[in-house]
Amino acid sequence: MGQHAASAPDAGNAPATGAGGAAGIVVRTAGPADAAALREIAAAALTLDAPEAPELVASLSSPPAGRRWTALVTADLGGVVFASVSQRDPSVGHIDLLAVRPEARDAGRGRALVAAAEDWLRAEGAAEARFAGNPPCYAWPGIDVRYTAAAALAESLGYERHDVAWNMTASLGADTDLSTDADVARLAEAGVTVHAAGPGDRAGLDTVLAFIREHWNDNWAWEAEHAGGCHYAARGSEILGFAAWGARPAWFGPMGTAPAARGLGVGRVLLRRCLADQRAAGQENAEIGWVGPLRFYSRAAGARAERVFWLYRRALR
Repeated sequence: MGQHAASAPDAGNAPATGAGGAAGIVVRTAGPADAAALREIAAAALTLDAPEAPELVASLSSPPAGRRWTALVTADLGGVVFASVSQRDPSVGHIDLLAVRPEARDAGRGRALVAAAEDWLRAEGAAEARFAGNPPCYAWPGIDVRYTAAAALAESLGYERHDVAWNMTASLGADTDLSTDADVARLAEAGVTVHAAGPGDRAGLDTVLAFIREHWNDNWAWEAEHAGGCHYAARGSEILGFAAWGARPAWFGPMGTAPAARGLGVGRVLLRRCLADQRAAGQENAEIGWVGPLRFYSRAAGARAERVFWLYRRALR
């Protein structure tokens, strides 16, 4: 399943022996035939992410072109770990997902999987390992603090907590006001129009992607291109802002507005348009991932800070 360099170690020939590994637990590289089992492991272990946990496996298995990554699984299919190397900084490796079936815990599988992932990262030239998201294709910003066993494992292996991130939750119930008509009319008076980019407007989407690359980065552009929906605001041929949802199942983001659009209320309209799409798709809530401005999302959509993630790192010696 992974895109492995020729020098990648074959973890399937012997018990995991990396730092912190558990003797006797065999870890091997996952293959296409393991896809269904990996999804089942995720569904059983990642209860805070139900029902989309299996989709995290699918997402991490289809990362951006050029990403070096691997999926490793215990021989008894009790646990799985995904690891990747940052394209922005090849010295940094990421442990993207770690999941062990509830009935298979407390036997060293988590330690063995992390050890095998670290061995793979070392072979790929990484000098540091992080329990932190590797944008643009990631499961979480870090370890959800409610997955306490994972945080405890990271700390017991010498990882240091170096940052914190959070997600907000926006209710998409019928009583949540996601109206935009009045704002759209006001923007139209200022010469600003709002559009949905997608299959029916590929030219518009390409223009939005160019706008994102100019003002932000390729990571956000990749997320917008792989999103379930994308909306943008324009004044003539000038793009003023965009918002996307669904690049990570059930999540909103990314979004951004150009300096020329600040104060116009463009962000509020684009956010609400995306959330309305998510509601129409049957979602009861939307997660706003890796949030910066709490106040904006709280005021624009009644969102509340709810998921907290600890980001961990340690040197690979």
